Amino acid sequence: MLNSPAGEIPSLLGMTLEKGRWVLIASGLIINLCLGTTYAWSVFVNPLTGYFTTRLGQNVTANDVLMPFSVILAVFAITMALTGKYVETHGPRKVTIIGCILTGLGWLLASTVTSLPMLCVMYGVIGGMGIGIAYGATVATAARWFPDRRGLAVGMTVLGVGFSALITANLAGYFIALYGVMGTFRIFGAGIIIITVPLALLLTFPPAGWKPAGWNPPVPREGGRVTCECSRSAMVKTPAFYGLWICYFIGCIAGLMAISIAQPVGTELVHIGTGLATTLVGFFAIFNGGGRPVFGFLTDRLTPRYTAMMSFVLIALASLAMWQVPFVPVYIIAFAVLWGCSGGWLAIAPTATASYFGHGDYPRCYGLVFLAFGAGAIAGPQLAGFIRTTTGNYLGVFPWVLALAIIGFFIAFVLMKPPQPKK
Repeated sequence: MLNSPAGEIPSLLGMTLEKGRWVLIASGLIINLCLGTTYAWSVFVNPLTGYFTTRLGQNVTANDVLMPFSVILAVFAITMALTGKYVETHGPRKVTIIGCILTGLGWLLASTVTSLPMLCVMYGVIGGMGIGIAYGATVATAARWFPDRRGLAVGMTVLGVGFSALITANLAGYFIALYGVMGTFRIFGAGIIIITVPLALLLTFPPAGWKPAGWNPPVPREGGRVTCECSRSAMVKTPAFYGLWICYFIGCIAGLMAISIAQPVGTELVHIGTGLATTLVGFFAIFNGGGRPVFGFLTDRLTPRYTAMMSFVLIALASLAMWQVPFVPVYIIAFAVLWGCSGGWLAIAPTATASYFGHGDYPRCYGLVFLAFGAGAIAGPQLAGFIRTTTGNYLGVFPWVLALAIIGFFIAFVLMKPPQPKK
């Protein structure tokens, strides 16, 4: 909410623009914390399996119960790609409010379903549309207000999604024990709307031409390259786009697979109790959330390319350890790393998009890049479910992730370079 009476310096929420912009980061962080409740899905897997098999007499598999999680994240990504232009034309406030209401509505309607296909539609499609609309607007707001610290700002904004499971996984376990899985859907749906809509009222873009006091766009070093101000159609003609998209896809396969199966891997593969496995989901969320500002900071300092390569080394080492030594300490360390790298890609990719292709068409450009997240959301959990169904456990997941990480490392090295601007 900008205030700029004639002759006065513009202010934001009663503060200077440089100070007020941090309030928008806090608002976006909390909104995304609520939107990220879906990251606690592994806590719902066993209760939903029991509900549909025991209560409704339906035969469901691991793939079936993981499908709503895949659908909500895929729809999230597709919606973000399609609605980016509306953030520019209608502003982040209106767009975020619509997205937050749809997200809460998806959870509320999920409590009424009697089959997994219905759950995919209510929770996955409606909820996913809401997340895609609201998430994209908060990221665009952060990127626009912080050209001087874009990686850190975007990382802090999306940190809420990663930290969400720290709070919501334990809340979900508590509410499921008291009110059942469908009652928990209702509680979460109402809570999302009540918390997020007032916070969305604060979001706005900076005035045209504004930049932080004392900051000027960096001048490239000798032999360096300047950022291209690309439209979406120009972006897709560059090798950098395809390198970024494929690397983002691989990072999301590894991360979202780990997120979707964290609790069952703990109980079935390394044989810990359900309560401890649920608690560890919240513990892993600390790394998922913390990975966003950390990798955002590294992206600002080391470039997106080298930060991406670093993430693939970590993913490969974690996967190799789980494959060869599937014991409790290794499980805790490996999944903390995988969750952390998953969160990191939610900072690397948007920062790389702005750095490589500018922010003149940023919502639409990043919306297209973000489709890699949706593709990873389908491929990762469904691959894990397929391996569990065909082999009887999740151990076979980790050599696949190891191989993909090695491929991602070399793709990042070869293709994730800033595009050369036309002379």
